[in-house]
Amino acid sequence: MEDQPKHNKIKEILETELKEVATIQGPVEAEVIKSLLASHNILCIMRGLVVQSVHAFSADGLGQVKIMVSSRDYEDAKQIIESAQIDSTDSSG
Repeated sequence: MEDQPKHNKIKEILETELKEVATIQGPVEAEVIKSLLASHNILCIMRGLVVQSVHAFSADGLGQVKIMVSSRDYEDAKQIIESAQIDSTDSSG
């Protein structure tokens, strides 16, 4: 039996505009943020993980992972990340 609320949330995030809520250095910290947001029922998409699978080092931003959330969840996600005191770079300035 499929988890209908989660399925609806995935469909919603795929159909809405995505906003970059944070840029993280490395996949481990990105996974921590993903889990943190998921615990608040916010799904995210991580961009930039392919580079780490090819090159296991980080130079000139190659190891950066962008955390993307739906525009509807952006403000909540930003506040959650800030309250957890996770060092991230917000792309919105």
